[in-house]
Amino acid sequence: MATVSLLNVSVRNNPAAFDAPYEFEITFECLEPLQKDLEWKLTYVGSATSSEHDQELDSLLVGPIPVGVNKFVFEADPPDLSRIPDTEILGVTVILLTCSYDNREFVRVGYYVNNEYTDESLIEEPPAKPILEKVRRSILAEKPRVTRFAIKWDSEESAPAEFPPEQPDVDAQEDDGATYGAEEEEEEEAEVGAAAGEAAAKGEDHEMDGVDEAPSGKNEEEDEPEDSDAGSEDLEAESEGDEDDLEDEEAEAEENGENGEDMEMDDGPVEGVKNGLPHAQPDVMVH
Repeated sequence: MATVSLLNVSVRNNPAAFDAPYEFEITFECLEPLQKDLEWKLTYVGSATSSEHDQELDSLLVGPIPVGVNKFVFEADPPDLSRIPDTEILGVTVILLTCSYDNREFVRVGYYVNNEYTDESLIEEPPAKPILEKVRRSILAEKPRVTRFAIKWDSEESAPAEFPPEQPDVDAQEDDGATYGAEEEEEEEAEVGAAAGEAAAKGEDHEMDGVDEAPSGKNEEEDEPEDSDAGSEDLEAESEGDEDDLEDEEAEAEENGENGEDMEMDDGPVEGVKNGLPHAQPDVMVH
């Protein structure tokens, strides 16, 4: 815990003319006696692009410091215009209020400062060289930026640790780098496996695409029944003609029988229609 704590800073003359002095009422608390004084400084930032134009407006040593809450007024002169570029006088800049103990800064308070003309005609058409009598300074006192630093005070116990404390339990744990590397390898293997699966699936699709060519051959086979049907029609026509011849021959045979003429029958097998008799057909069972 810091031996000195800043409690409050109040800007007394705000807004004010550009060349008016700065006035701050500072309240702080001291928890234990100090061997040395506190050094307060006010710095004006002359340019946002270079620290060469920064200038220390004033510094003040406060001490000896009694234990408890302390309050004082810090006054500082306005900045030297010769050290500020003409293009940087108007507009927004920054002032820094700092406090150090034994040349070690432990608190810093930053304020935005806006320098602008009060005359409307000058605001619309500003001259090349600023007219300081018409410039007003406004400090954004409601929103300071406070930064605190841990420093060594009078005792060695108050010195901040230069190195992080030892953590044997944490040192015994597995290195995070190895764990992260293993996770990355697993992810890469999973991606490779997924890519291989996709490639295999695409190969199967190509094989199936080859099967789709079969219907073309099938159509050729389906065309064949037309020829077979045509052939069957011719056979039927021929069979019908044969039946007509058989009927005529039977009629002639009957006539011959009636006339008392006997036909000699050979005991050998009969072949088709050539011998005048039809070929015996086996019985067909229809299911």
